[in-house]
Amino acid sequence: MPNTYSQIYIQIVFAVKGRENLISKLHREELHKYITGIVQNREQKMLSIFCMPDHTHLLVGLKPTISISDLTRDIKAGSSKFMNDNHWVKSKFNWQEGFGAFSYSRS
Repeated sequence: MPNTYSQIYIQIVFAVKGRENLISKLHREELHKYITGIVQNREQKMLSIFCMPDHTHLLVGLKPTISISDLTRDIKAGSSKFMNDNHWVKSKFNWQEGFGAFSYSRS
């Protein structure tokens, strides 16, 4: 979209399936980097990320070329595969269905 300007800030929150405490401090930074890579590969801007043991918060600068649902789907699918491939949990890791998305404006 040539000559398109947007300033869209979205906080995305999603939880581990069953709200289990499966995200360990030991792997948190590596998971942050991996999720940031997914966001950047989708040509969006990661502004902030923090994974709690049972849920994750992202603040993303979103371009109008992608839907929040598509980006969140890609993040959840990619990061759960990453966690399972690395065997960071004893059973299969999954994110809970759904997510929260909240818009913010800069003053």
